Amino acid sequence: MALTAHLMAADVQQLLHNKFVVILGDSVQRAVYKDLVLLLQKDLLLTPTQLKAKGEESFERDKLVDGGQRGPMHNGTQYREVRQFCSDHHLVRFYFLTRVYSSYLEAILQELQSSQHGPPDVIIMNSCLWDLSRYGPDSWKSYLQNLESLFERLGQVLPESCLLVWNTAMPVGKKITAGFLPTEHQPEDSSLRDRVIAANFHSSVEAKKHGFDVLDLHFHFRHAGRHLQRDGVHWDELAHRHLSQLLLAHVADAWGVDLPRPYPVGPGIRDGPSRTGPGRGVERQPQASPDQPSMPPAGYRPLLPLPHLPPPPPPLLPLPPHPRPFPFHPVMTRFLFCPRDHLFASDHPFQSDQFSSNHFHSDVPSPTQTGFSFEDDPQPPRPPFPKPYLQRAPVVHRGFPRNVRRGPYVPWGQQPRSSKRGAPSHPQPRPQ
Repeated sequence: MALTAHLMAADVQQLLHNKFVVILGDSVQRAVYKDLVLLLQKDLLLTPTQLKAKGEESFERDKLVDGGQRGPMHNGTQYREVRQFCSDHHLVRFYFLTRVYSSYLEAILQELQSSQHGPPDVIIMNSCLWDLSRYGPDSWKSYLQNLESLFERLGQVLPESCLLVWNTAMPVGKKITAGFLPTEHQPEDSSLRDRVIAANFHSSVEAKKHGFDVLDLHFHFRHAGRHLQRDGVHWDELAHRHLSQLLLAHVADAWGVDLPRPYPVGPGIRDGPSRTGPGRGVERQPQASPDQPSMPPAGYRPLLPLPHLPPPPPPLLPLPPHPRPFPFHPVMTRFLFCPRDHLFASDHPFQSDQFSSNHFHSDVPSPTQTGFSFEDDPQPPRPPFPKPYLQRAPVVHRGFPRNVRRGPYVPWGQQPRSSKRGAPSHPQPRPQ
Protein backbone atom coordinates (compact mmCIF):
# COMPACT_ATOMS: atom_id res chain seq x y z
CA MET A 1 0.00 0.00 0.00
CA ALA A 2 1.45 3.32 -1.08
CA LEU A 3 2.03 6.21 1.29
CA THR A 4 1.49 9.80 0.31
CA ALA A 5 0.91 13.13 2.00
CA HIS A 6 -2.74 14.08 1.95
CA LEU A 7 -3.20 17.83 2.19
CA MET A 8 -6.46 19.14 3.57
CA ALA A 9 -7.78 22.65 2.95
CA ALA A 10 -6.10 24.00 6.10
CA ASP A 11 -2.73 22.62 4.94
CA VAL A 12 -3.09 24.15 1.49
CA GLN A 13 -4.09 27.50 2.96
CA GLN A 14 -0.92 27.53 5.03
CA LEU A 15 1.35 26.29 2.25
CA LEU A 16 0.12 29.01 -0.13
CA HIS A 17 -0.25 31.72 2.51
CA ASN A 18 0.39 35.15 0.92
CA LYS A 19 1.34 33.45 -2.35
CA PHE A 20 0.47 34.52 -5.89
CA VAL A 21 -0.16 31.45 -8.06
CA VAL A 22 -0.66 31.60 -11.84
CA ILE A 23 -1.93 28.69 -13.95
CA LEU A 24 -1.57 28.80 -17.74
CA GLY A 25 -2.98 26.34 -20.23
CA ASP A 26 -5.99 24.69 -21.82
CA SER A 27 -9.22 23.28 -20.37
CA VAL A 28 -7.35 20.56 -18.45
CA GLN A 29 -5.28 23.27 -16.77
CA ARG A 30 -8.49 25.19 -16.09
CA ALA A 31 -9.69 22.17 -14.10
CA VAL A 32 -6.35 22.23 -12.24
CA TYR A 33 -7.11 25.84 -11.34
CA LYS A 34 -10.65 25.02 -10.24
CA ASP A 35 -9.63 22.15 -8.00
CA LEU A 36 -6.96 24.29 -6.34
CA VAL A 37 -9.44 27.12 -5.76
CA LEU A 38 -11.92 24.66 -4.23
CA LEU A 39 -9.26 23.01 -2.07
CA LEU A 40 -8.21 26.39 -0.72
CA GLN A 41 -11.69 26.69 0.77
CA LYS A 42 -13.27 23.26 1.30
CA ASP A 43 -12.39 19.60 1.64
CA LEU A 44 -14.73 18.63 -1.19
CA LEU A 45 -14.31 17.43 -4.75
CA LEU A 46 -15.40 19.19 -7.90
CA THR A 47 -18.79 18.21 -9.31
CA PRO A 48 -19.10 16.99 -12.91
CA THR A 49 -20.98 20.19 -13.70
CA GLN A 50 -18.15 22.33 -12.38
CA LEU A 51 -15.64 20.36 -14.40
CA LYS A 52 -17.59 20.83 -17.63
CA ALA A 53 -18.40 24.52 -17.13
CA LYS A 54 -16.56 26.92 -19.39
CA GLY A 55 -16.25 30.68 -19.11
CA GLU A 56 -18.81 31.06 -16.29
CA GLU A 57 -19.05 34.40 -14.49
CA SER A 58 -18.15 32.92 -11.11
CA PHE A 59 -16.88 29.66 -9.66
CA GLU A 60 -16.49 29.13 -5.90
CA ARG A 61 -16.05 32.86 -5.20
CA ASP A 62 -13.70 33.49 -8.10
CA LYS A 63 -14.39 36.02 -10.85
CA LEU A 64 -14.27 35.94 -14.61
CA VAL A 65 -11.90 38.78 -15.50
CA ASP A 66 -11.84 38.63 -19.28
CA GLY A 67 -13.26 36.55 -22.13
CA GLY A 68 -15.47 33.55 -21.41
CA GLN A 69 -19.14 34.41 -21.32
CA ARG A 70 -18.28 38.09 -21.62
CA GLY A 71 -17.42 37.46 -25.25
CA PRO A 72 -18.38 34.96 -27.93
CA MET A 73 -18.19 31.35 -26.74
CA HIS A 74 -16.41 29.24 -29.36
CA ASN A 75 -13.72 26.61 -29.87
CA GLY A 76 -11.45 28.76 -31.99
CA THR A 77 -7.80 29.48 -31.36
CA GLN A 78 -8.68 33.07 -30.38
CA TYR A 79 -10.81 32.00 -27.41
CA ARG A 80 -9.85 33.83 -24.23
CA GLU A 81 -10.69 33.20 -20.59
CA VAL A 82 -9.01 34.85 -17.61
CA ARG A 83 -10.13 33.96 -14.07
CA GLN A 84 -9.03 35.04 -10.62
CA PHE A 85 -9.62 33.91 -7.05
CA CYS A 86 -8.64 36.30 -4.30
CA SER A 87 -8.94 35.93 -0.53
CA ASP A 88 -7.25 37.77 2.31
CA HIS A 89 -4.06 35.74 1.89
CA HIS A 90 -4.33 33.90 -1.44
CA LEU A 91 -4.31 34.96 -5.06
CA VAL A 92 -4.77 32.41 -7.86
CA ARG A 93 -5.11 33.41 -11.49
CA PHE A 94 -5.81 31.39 -14.66
CA TYR A 95 -5.17 32.26 -18.30
CA PHE A 96 -6.56 30.05 -21.06
CA LEU A 97 -3.98 29.31 -23.75
CA THR A 98 -4.35 27.78 -27.20
CA ARG A 99 -0.65 28.09 -28.06
CA VAL A 100 2.43 27.66 -25.91
CA TYR A 101 4.09 30.86 -27.15
CA SER A 102 2.45 33.75 -28.95
CA SER A 103 1.90 37.49 -28.81
CA TYR A 104 -0.88 36.80 -26.31
CA LEU A 105 1.54 34.93 -24.05
CA GLU A 106 3.90 37.91 -24.26
CA ALA A 107 1.04 40.19 -23.19
CA ILE A 108 0.34 37.87 -20.24
CA LEU A 109 3.98 38.01 -19.14
CA GLN A 110 3.95 41.79 -19.29
CA GLU A 111 0.72 41.85 -17.31
CA LEU A 112 2.27 39.65 -14.64
CA GLN A 113 5.34 41.88 -14.51
CA SER A 114 3.18 44.97 -14.07
CA SER A 115 0.82 43.39 -11.53
CA GLN A 116 0.13 45.48 -8.45
CA HIS A 117 0.69 42.30 -6.43
CA GLY A 118 4.21 41.85 -7.75
CA PRO A 119 5.51 38.88 -9.75
CA PRO A 120 4.00 35.43 -9.13
CA ASP A 121 5.47 33.09 -6.55
CA VAL A 122 4.42 30.02 -8.57
CA ILE A 123 3.59 29.52 -12.25
CA ILE A 124 2.03 26.21 -13.33
CA MET A 125 1.91 25.75 -17.08
CA ASN A 126 1.23 23.39 -19.96
CA SER A 127 0.13 23.80 -23.56
CA CYS A 128 0.19 20.92 -26.01
CA LEU A 129 -3.05 19.54 -27.48
CA TRP A 130 -4.14 22.74 -29.21
CA ASP A 131 -0.59 23.33 -30.49
CA LEU A 132 -0.45 19.90 -32.11
CA SER A 133 -3.93 19.85 -33.63
CA ARG A 134 -5.01 23.38 -34.58
CA TYR A 135 -2.13 25.05 -36.40
CA GLY A 136 -1.85 23.28 -39.72
CA PRO A 137 0.62 20.80 -41.21
CA ASP A 138 3.62 22.59 -39.67
CA SER A 139 2.18 22.44 -36.15
CA TRP A 140 4.85 20.02 -34.87
CA LYS A 141 7.76 22.13 -36.11
CA SER A 142 6.11 25.29 -34.79
CA TYR A 143 5.54 23.69 -31.39
CA LEU A 144 9.21 22.77 -31.01
CA GLN A 145 10.29 26.26 -32.01
CA ASN A 146 7.76 27.85 -29.67
CA LEU A 147 8.96 25.70 -26.77
CA GLU A 148 12.48 27.05 -27.24
CA SER A 149 11.18 30.61 -27.43
CA LEU A 150 8.94 30.14 -24.40
CA PHE A 151 11.53 28.85 -21.96
CA GLU A 152 14.19 31.25 -23.18
CA ARG A 153 11.76 34.13 -22.63
CA LEU A 154 10.67 32.85 -19.22
CA GLY A 155 14.31 32.63 -18.21
CA GLN A 156 14.68 36.31 -19.12
CA VAL A 157 11.63 37.76 -17.40
CA LEU A 158 10.95 35.60 -14.33
CA PRO A 159 12.72 36.52 -11.10
CA GLU A 160 14.64 33.85 -9.20
CA SER A 161 11.92 33.93 -6.53
CA CYS A 162 9.35 32.51 -8.99
CA LEU A 163 8.97 28.73 -9.10
CA LEU A 164 7.81 27.58 -12.54
CA VAL A 165 6.42 24.05 -12.78
CA TRP A 166 5.92 22.67 -16.29
CA ASN A 167 3.24 19.97 -16.30
CA THR A 168 3.57 17.41 -19.04
CA ALA A 169 0.37 16.88 -21.02
CA MET A 170 -1.82 14.14 -19.56
CA PRO A 171 -2.62 11.00 -21.56
CA VAL A 172 -5.43 11.11 -24.10
CA GLY A 173 -7.82 8.32 -25.01
CA LYS A 174 -7.89 6.06 -28.04
CA LYS A 175 -11.02 7.81 -29.27
CA ILE A 176 -11.02 11.58 -28.93
CA THR A 177 -14.24 13.53 -29.43
CA ALA A 178 -13.36 16.75 -27.57
CA GLY A 179 -14.88 19.85 -29.12
CA PHE A 180 -11.61 21.68 -29.73
CA LEU A 181 -10.45 19.13 -32.33
CA PRO A 182 -11.01 20.10 -35.97
CA THR A 183 -13.41 17.99 -38.02
CA GLU A 184 -10.63 16.36 -40.04
CA HIS A 185 -9.46 14.54 -36.90
CA GLN A 186 -11.43 11.32 -36.71
CA PRO A 187 -12.25 9.86 -33.26
CA GLU A 188 -10.36 6.68 -34.16
CA ASP A 189 -7.20 8.58 -35.08
CA SER A 190 -4.61 7.57 -32.48
CA SER A 191 -1.76 9.65 -33.90
CA LEU A 192 -2.37 12.40 -31.35
CA ARG A 193 -1.57 10.01 -28.51
CA ASP A 194 1.88 9.32 -29.93
CA ARG A 195 2.54 12.97 -30.66
CA VAL A 196 1.63 13.92 -27.09
CA ILE A 197 4.26 11.51 -25.76
CA ALA A 198 6.89 12.92 -28.12
CA ALA A 199 5.86 16.48 -27.24
CA ASN A 200 6.20 15.71 -23.54
CA PHE A 201 9.74 14.48 -24.11
CA HIS A 202 10.79 17.64 -25.96
CA SER A 203 9.05 20.03 -23.57
CA SER A 204 10.60 18.34 -20.53
CA VAL A 205 14.09 18.48 -22.02
CA GLU A 206 13.65 22.13 -22.94
CA ALA A 207 12.28 23.08 -19.52
CA LYS A 208 15.15 21.37 -17.70
CA LYS A 209 17.69 22.93 -20.05
CA HIS A 210 16.56 26.34 -18.80
CA GLY A 211 16.43 25.31 -15.15
CA PHE A 212 12.68 24.91 -14.66
CA ASP A 213 10.81 22.18 -12.79
CA VAL A 214 8.95 19.36 -14.52
CA LEU A 215 6.00 17.43 -13.08
CA ASP A 216 5.41 14.41 -15.30
CA LEU A 217 1.63 14.05 -15.14
CA HIS A 218 1.61 11.77 -18.17
CA PHE A 219 3.63 9.21 -16.24
CA HIS A 220 1.52 9.49 -13.09
CA PHE A 221 -1.78 9.01 -14.96
CA ARG A 222 -0.69 6.62 -17.71
CA HIS A 223 -2.65 3.71 -16.16
CA ALA A 224 -5.59 5.71 -14.76
CA GLY A 225 -7.74 5.43 -17.88
CA ARG A 226 -10.93 4.69 -15.96
CA HIS A 227 -10.91 8.28 -14.73
CA LEU A 228 -10.66 9.71 -18.24
CA GLN A 229 -13.87 11.33 -19.47
CA ARG A 230 -15.75 10.04 -22.52
CA ASP A 231 -14.26 12.74 -24.78
CA GLY A 232 -10.81 11.17 -24.32
CA VAL A 233 -9.17 14.40 -23.11
CA HIS A 234 -10.63 15.55 -19.81
CA TRP A 235 -10.47 13.85 -16.39
CA ASP A 236 -12.85 13.32 -13.51
CA GLU A 237 -12.88 14.89 -10.05
CA LEU A 238 -10.87 12.12 -8.37
CA ALA A 239 -8.06 12.43 -10.89
CA HIS A 240 -7.89 16.18 -10.45
CA ARG A 241 -7.76 15.96 -6.69
CA HIS A 242 -4.87 13.51 -6.92
CA LEU A 243 -3.23 15.83 -9.44
CA SER A 244 -3.53 18.69 -6.93
CA GLN A 245 -1.89 16.56 -4.24
CA LEU A 246 1.03 15.76 -6.57
CA LEU A 247 1.40 19.38 -7.57
CA LEU A 248 1.26 20.77 -4.04
CA ALA A 249 3.72 18.15 -2.81
CA HIS A 250 6.11 19.21 -5.57
CA VAL A 251 5.77 22.88 -4.61
CA ALA A 252 6.28 22.09 -0.93
CA ASP A 253 9.38 20.06 -1.74
CA ALA A 254 10.81 22.90 -3.83
CA TRP A 255 10.23 25.34 -0.97
CA GLY A 256 11.68 23.06 1.68
CA VAL A 257 8.34 22.71 3.46
CA ASP A 258 7.69 19.67 5.66
CA LEU A 259 4.33 18.12 4.81
CA PRO A 260 2.04 16.25 7.19
CA ARG A 261 2.95 12.63 7.92
CA PRO A 262 2.00 10.40 4.97
CA TYR A 263 -1.06 8.21 5.36
CA PRO A 264 -2.02 4.99 3.56
CA VAL A 265 -3.89 5.61 0.37
CA GLY A 266 -7.40 4.20 0.42
CA PRO A 267 -9.39 2.98 -2.56
CA GLY A 268 -8.82 5.56 -5.21
CA ILE A 269 -7.62 5.88 -8.75
CA ARG A 270 -6.72 2.62 -10.45
CA ASP A 271 -6.84 1.38 -13.97
CA GLY A 272 -9.92 -0.60 -14.87
CA PRO A 273 -13.19 -0.45 -16.80
CA SER A 274 -14.39 3.03 -17.62
CA ARG A 275 -17.26 4.43 -15.67
CA THR A 276 -19.78 5.16 -18.37
CA GLY A 277 -23.10 4.56 -16.71
CA PRO A 278 -25.39 7.15 -15.18
CA GLY A 279 -24.41 8.52 -11.83
CA ARG A 280 -20.65 8.32 -12.44
CA GLY A 281 -18.58 10.46 -10.16
CA VAL A 282 -18.82 11.28 -6.48
CA GLU A 283 -22.19 12.06 -4.99
CA ARG A 284 -22.22 15.47 -3.41
CA GLN A 285 -24.58 17.72 -1.58
CA PRO A 286 -24.97 21.36 -2.62
CA GLN A 287 -22.10 23.62 -1.67
CA ALA A 288 -22.30 25.07 1.80
CA SER A 289 -23.01 28.74 2.19
CA PRO A 290 -20.11 31.05 3.18
CA ASP A 291 -21.31 31.07 6.80
CA GLN A 292 -21.70 27.31 7.12
CA PRO A 293 -18.88 24.78 7.43
CA SER A 294 -18.47 22.38 4.55
CA MET A 295 -19.58 18.86 5.44
CA PRO A 296 -18.89 15.74 3.38
CA PRO A 297 -22.03 14.77 1.47
CA ALA A 298 -23.75 11.43 1.75
CA GLY A 299 -21.81 8.79 -0.11
CA TYR A 300 -18.68 10.96 -0.24
CA ARG A 301 -15.47 8.94 -0.24
CA PRO A 302 -12.27 10.97 -0.21
CA LEU A 303 -9.20 9.94 -2.11
CA LEU A 304 -7.51 9.17 1.20
CA PRO A 305 -8.76 8.32 4.68
CA LEU A 306 -9.33 11.48 6.64
CA PRO A 307 -6.71 11.42 9.40
CA HIS A 308 -7.21 12.84 12.86
CA LEU A 309 -5.29 16.03 12.42
CA PRO A 310 -4.18 18.32 15.25
CA PRO A 311 -6.14 21.53 15.83
CA PRO A 312 -5.54 24.08 13.08
CA PRO A 313 -2.79 26.61 13.78
CA PRO A 314 -3.73 30.16 14.75
CA PRO A 315 -4.54 32.43 11.80
CA LEU A 316 -1.54 33.94 10.09
CA LEU A 317 -1.32 37.70 10.28
CA PRO A 318 -0.81 39.80 7.15
CA LEU A 319 2.66 41.10 6.47
CA PRO A 320 3.52 44.78 6.01
CA PRO A 321 3.81 45.88 2.38
CA HIS A 322 7.19 46.03 0.72
CA PRO A 323 8.44 47.21 -2.67
CA ARG A 324 8.97 44.68 -5.41
CA PRO A 325 12.43 44.36 -6.91
CA PHE A 326 11.92 45.91 -10.33
CA PRO A 327 9.58 48.32 -12.18
CA PHE A 328 6.93 47.13 -14.60
CA HIS A 329 4.80 48.60 -17.34
CA PRO A 330 1.10 47.71 -17.51
CA VAL A 331 -0.24 46.14 -20.69
CA MET A 332 -3.59 44.45 -20.02
CA THR A 333 -5.53 47.27 -18.41
CA ARG A 334 -8.77 45.32 -18.10
CA PHE A 335 -7.41 43.18 -15.30
CA LEU A 336 -9.04 43.55 -11.91
CA PHE A 337 -6.99 44.50 -8.89
CA CYS A 338 -7.65 42.26 -5.93
CA PRO A 339 -8.68 44.56 -3.03
CA ARG A 340 -6.31 44.08 -0.15
CA ASP A 341 -4.77 46.02 2.68
CA HIS A 342 -1.31 44.60 2.00
CA LEU A 343 0.66 43.54 -1.04
CA PHE A 344 1.29 39.87 -1.52
CA ALA A 345 4.69 38.88 -0.21
CA SER A 346 6.43 35.74 0.88
CA ASP A 347 6.32 35.04 4.57
CA HIS A 348 10.10 35.05 5.00
CA PRO A 349 13.15 36.29 3.10
CA PHE A 350 14.36 33.81 0.53
CA GLN A 351 17.45 32.04 1.77
CA SER A 352 18.70 30.15 -1.25
CA ASP A 353 21.99 29.16 0.36
CA GLN A 354 20.32 26.60 2.62
CA PHE A 355 20.40 23.96 -0.09
CA SER A 356 22.54 23.10 -3.06
CA SER A 357 21.28 24.17 -6.51
CA ASN A 358 23.40 21.96 -8.72
CA HIS A 359 20.62 19.82 -10.20
CA PHE A 360 17.17 20.26 -11.60
CA HIS A 361 14.21 19.56 -9.37
CA SER A 362 12.02 17.11 -11.27
CA ASP A 363 9.19 14.75 -10.52
CA VAL A 364 10.02 12.35 -13.35
CA PRO A 365 9.52 8.91 -11.78
CA SER A 366 11.63 5.84 -12.31
CA PRO A 367 10.93 3.59 -15.32
CA THR A 368 11.16 0.65 -12.94
CA GLN A 369 7.77 1.63 -11.60
CA THR A 370 5.74 -0.34 -14.10
CA GLY A 371 2.24 0.37 -12.92
CA PHE A 372 0.22 3.26 -11.62
CA SER A 373 -2.06 2.82 -8.66
CA PHE A 374 -3.08 5.13 -5.90
CA GLU A 375 -3.29 2.04 -3.72
CA ASP A 376 -0.28 -0.12 -4.22
CA ASP A 377 2.13 1.56 -6.62
CA PRO A 378 5.54 1.03 -5.03
CA GLN A 379 7.22 4.19 -3.85
CA PRO A 380 10.84 4.74 -2.81
CA PRO A 381 11.34 4.81 0.97
CA ARG A 382 10.98 8.27 2.43
CA PRO A 383 11.88 9.48 5.90
CA PRO A 384 8.85 10.14 8.07
CA PHE A 385 7.58 13.70 7.89
CA PRO A 386 7.32 15.56 11.19
CA LYS A 387 3.89 16.26 12.50
CA PRO A 388 2.24 18.71 12.84
CA TYR A 389 2.64 20.67 9.61
CA LEU A 390 5.66 22.98 9.65
CA GLN A 391 6.63 25.65 7.17
CA ARG A 392 10.22 26.81 7.16
CA ALA A 393 11.62 29.80 5.34
CA PRO A 394 10.70 29.30 1.66
CA VAL A 395 13.66 28.33 -0.49
CA VAL A 396 13.55 28.44 -4.27
CA HIS A 397 16.16 25.99 -5.42
CA ARG A 398 15.38 24.97 -8.97
CA GLY A 399 17.13 21.67 -8.92
CA PHE A 400 17.78 20.46 -5.37
CA PRO A 401 17.66 16.67 -5.82
CA ARG A 402 15.78 15.50 -2.73
CA ASN A 403 14.52 12.42 -4.52
CA VAL A 404 16.38 12.18 -7.79
CA ARG A 405 14.62 9.47 -9.75
CA ARG A 406 15.52 8.18 -13.18
CA GLY A 407 12.70 8.46 -15.64
CA PRO A 408 11.77 8.37 -19.30
CA TYR A 409 13.14 11.88 -19.93
CA VAL A 410 16.55 11.41 -18.25
CA PRO A 411 19.10 9.10 -19.93
CA TRP A 412 19.76 6.06 -17.76
CA GLY A 413 22.79 6.51 -15.53
CA GLN A 414 23.20 10.19 -16.36
CA GLN A 415 22.88 12.91 -13.74
CA PRO A 416 20.57 15.82 -14.50
CA ARG A 417 22.25 18.86 -15.94
CA SER A 418 23.26 21.75 -13.74
CA SER A 419 20.77 24.57 -13.52
CA LYS A 420 21.49 27.75 -15.39
CA ARG A 421 19.08 29.54 -13.11
CA GLY A 422 20.52 28.38 -9.81
CA ALA A 423 20.36 30.57 -6.74
CA PRO A 424 23.17 33.15 -6.45
CA SER A 425 26.11 32.33 -4.21
CA HIS A 426 25.38 35.45 -2.15
CA PRO A 427 21.58 35.51 -1.87
CA GLN A 428 19.79 38.79 -1.49
CA PRO A 429 16.87 38.66 0.95
CA ARG A 430 13.57 40.15 -0.07
CA PRO A 431 13.07 43.72 1.15
CA GLN A 432 10.99 43.89 4.33
